[in-house]
Amino acid sequence: MVSSAADFGVSLIGMHGGVLLRRASAAREELDLPKLDVAIVEDDDSVREATAHLLRLLGYITASFSSAEHFLKSGLVRDTACLITDVHLPGMSGVELQNRLILDGHCVPIVFVTAFPDEAIRARVLSHGAVCYLSKPLQEQSLVACLEQALQRPH
Repeated sequence: MVSSAADFGVSLIGMHGGVLLRRASAAREELDLPKLDVAIVEDDDSVREATAHLLRLLGYITASFSSAEHFLKSGLVRDTACLITDVHLPGMSGVELQNRLILDGHCVPIVFVTAFPDEAIRARVLSHGAVCYLSKPLQEQSLVACLEQALQRPH
């Protein structure tokens, strides 16, 4: 669940950044674009916070969630341009999240991350449309390349 404004990047960007976020959101609504560049679903607090911080520094509008269920209940699924999710999560896994999004008709590009690479899981998620399957620790250049690829895909 999104628990604070910090999950949306407001506290790290500051009040001026909050104004910019509102302006960006209004412009996105006029163009019928997603209101959120990247949703991050990661149960490890430090990885989730570091990833969100990096992406905000790079200019992405982000929201962070500690579980797949919190993301699905957030009301932001339709407004998400790209999803970064851990493969292994408590409750619903990242793979199950991908399946649920597909069944619900959401075509959001997904970047999977994992501390436990598995070729069978990699093949499965990529065959179901995932953009990338990255191993932890994440390399900034690889993550950015995957995001650029994901955000250029038509949804």
